[in-house]
Amino acid sequence: QVQLVESGGGMVQPGGSLQLSCAASGLSVPYYAMGWFRQAPGKEREPVALISSRDGSTYYRESIYGRFAISADNAKNTVYLQMTGLKREDTAIYYCALDEADETPPHSVSQYYDYWGQGTQVTVSS
Repeated sequence: QVQLVESGGGMVQPGGSLQLSCAASGLSVPYYAMGWFRQAPGKEREPVALISSRDGSTYYRESIYGRFAISADNAKNTVYLQMTGLKREDTAIYYCALDEADETPPHSVSQYYDYWGQGTQVTVSS
């Protein structure tokens, strides 16, 4: 059974930085897509950043482009999301997700993702 364990998150002032990590275990496929979605109160879940383990191709939502960076350590089945220049509108619960299909670039639609982490809160506030 695939499990995703997230770490990181917390509260930071506007303009600050945070790093999220997500480690996958129990995988039975050699390649997959993995990354982050987020959901703010009263809003739908939206894709943030995703990466393919096969070729490193990525998806970034437009509003975070240039501020967030996703990376992966395939040997550890772990992805990282480095968030800089955080804004109040980045406040949300961030969910790690994994798509066992070997799609490049990765899908940005949540329905394609088979496994989800428990979520970690990111709050940007002064």
